[in-house]
Amino acid sequence: MHLLKQCFIVVSVAALSSCALLTQEEKLLPIRSTVEIRLSNIERELESDPAHAIHLIEAYHVIYGQSPETISYREEAAERLITLQKTAIDEERWDEAASLARSLAALGINVDETGQEREILLNEALKNLEAGNNLHAFLSALRANTISPLDTKEAFPFLERSYEIRQRRTTAFFLSIIDNENDESIAIADEIRIFAAGEDKASDMIKGVATVIVDRGYRIEKGVGMLDMVIGSAFFVDNGLMVTNYHVISSEVDPEYEGYSRMYIRTGNAGSVRIPAKVIGYDKALDLALIKADIKPEYIFSIIDRAQPLVGESVYAIGSPAGLEKTVTQGIVSALGRRFLSIGDCIQIDAAVNHGNSGGPVVDKNGRLVGIVFAGADQFQGLNFAVPAERLAAALPALIAGGKAERPWLGLTLDENAQGTEIIYVAPFTPAYEQKLPEGVSLSMLNGQKVESPQGMQIPAWQDLLFPTKPGELVSVTLSDGTTYILQSSVRNDLPLAEAAKKDRLERIAAPLFGLILGPSVKGYTSSSRYLVKKIVRGSAADDAGLSVDDPVSIRNLLLLEDEGYALLEVQVRKRRAGFFDMTIQLPALLDSPNTL
Repeated sequence: MHLLKQCFIVVSVAALSSCALLTQEEKLLPIRSTVEIRLSNIERELESDPAHAIHLIEAYHVIYGQSPETISYREEAAERLITLQKTAIDEERWDEAASLARSLAALGINVDETGQEREILLNEALKNLEAGNNLHAFLSALRANTISPLDTKEAFPFLERSYEIRQRRTTAFFLSIIDNENDESIAIADEIRIFAAGEDKASDMIKGVATVIVDRGYRIEKGVGMLDMVIGSAFFVDNGLMVTNYHVISSEVDPEYEGYSRMYIRTGNAGSVRIPAKVIGYDKALDLALIKADIKPEYIFSIIDRAQPLVGESVYAIGSPAGLEKTVTQGIVSALGRRFLSIGDCIQIDAAVNHGNSGGPVVDKNGRLVGIVFAGADQFQGLNFAVPAERLAAALPALIAGGKAERPWLGLTLDENAQGTEIIYVAPFTPAYEQKLPEGVSLSMLNGQKVESPQGMQIPAWQDLLFPTKPGELVSVTLSDGTTYILQSSVRNDLPLAEAAKKDRLERIAAPLFGLILGPSVKGYTSSSRYLVKKIVRGSAADDAGLSVDDPVSIRNLLLLEDEGYALLEVQVRKRRAGFFDMTIQLPALLDSPNTL
């Protein structure tokens, strides 16, 4: 009774608040149906945000089915997207034009006449090459080549520029494209081939690595003031531009940090000059940041000709462990596919890494970039991790744009099994929730592309398909039952499952956070707080705690510790394997789950 009264008060207050905003004329109008409100919302979005209008139309179709009116609205929204793309191309807003091309492709609209993503990226690359923005030009050309290989004439300008600025690995990359074409219409000078075939030594590469110093003033410990300083590493990817870790520079950009913070770099030893630096862009999910200083480096690392190493291959880590500049350590790739990032996977290496190595490059024996050091386990010697170089290449365009990199979010939590990649949870008030994507079915395609990765690597592969897109784009999702949904992605929060936990029921949030998928209790059991375990996600907190299918479970409490980045779920369980004795256990889980899309 108390709950009903409370709900009535909330609804009444909301109704009174909404009525207070209406004019007298509006109050006299008949109450509109939900269908009318939805159609009105679609009509309002057609001009200002046609992609969102299509998302609303698709949601309408899921709930009510198609109607002549919504079909007409959909055609109008698609025409508006085409018009916007043509305008963006005319005004050389290449990034926006490419984004619109992806949205149109998700709708299945042929963009040959308006502009395909590859052509737009290539035009953007040539314009940036002309303007001297070499890094941006190379990255756009790389993306275009990923969609469809460049031909000799397309690759040649980038080959010339990379040779001109003496970036050996980038020169070798574009030369390999031309050689694969076997096109003899353009002669490649011998000096270019000799340069590309050369080798960058470690003594060359250390000239492109700098020490990052973040001065955070003083901290008080036991009444004594002590210097508070963060030491990291960074490496040059263009004139004045360096890549490092987000956690090294976090105090420079974290709005919740209230202390003193100033950043510098040092390219020599401890006695060399400190050069002021600033943050250009950062990506917390990948622990990456792009910083800038007024300096022309002696060596620039290639992001274009990067390597995808194999387990057992030799690698070298370069950085400033404990502030000791220009330190090179050797090791091997110990493992691939480690899931310690909220997006994608990472590389495990055994090369010696210590505090101060964070943000430094990892290269192979040919001098190709393999990854970026971001973590090491202090208590376990030789257990260190790096962000893959291919993920850095995909992240850099957003970092160059500046500020906090925004990543797309659909609202799904996934699980890999023998049947494929299954949707085990749809977060409330997300694009997938609005389109009513079902749980318990598997992904088949994303934007028309399938994932062929082995089990254990499928979720990062799906994330890689979504990663290059921007929030607000249209994305097509095809499920294993053959149904295709068109969603408009939203911005991914730093802790998306923390937001879901605040809005959803405890019984449901147990699935994405703790791997505990529940079903109704045994027939005749009257308590609504008792459930049966329907499924346990392998490798989850529930799996580690020894819970199994058909165990009776009651959810007691959920504790969200957002500042610490984890959650605790208290459950009462009668384990079948333990003789059905009642016990209360606490399940821990990171809020930054790597299994989301």
